[in-house]
Amino acid sequence: MNTAGTIDRPLTHDPQKQAPMKPSVSEPAGSALEDVTTTGATDSRQNRTREMQLIPEALARAHMHERLHEAERERQAVRLAAARRMQRRAERASRRARRALAMAVMQ
Repeated sequence: MNTAGTIDRPLTHDPQKQAPMKPSVSEPAGSALEDVTTTGATDSRQNRTREMQLIPEALARAHMHERLHEAERERQAVRLAAARRMQRRAERASRRARRALAMAVMQ
């Protein structure tokens, strides 16, 4: 078998030495974009590689963003619970003061 290389195992990894991308024979003419030149193929490969390298960073950033929002929601829930406790305590103190005032006026 005398193949020049496959997609998975190219003959060379240098994009400049690879053959330019050609339209598929099985596709009808005009169904895809124009022929991509070697520089276009190189740019797309480099962009794809750059994007692939940045995926873990983007995932980590999204994960941290979600964790920060989760922590903020948790802090907000804690503050709300504390505010409700203080409100109930203030209402009890108000009722005690009103009752004490009523008892003082009655005597």
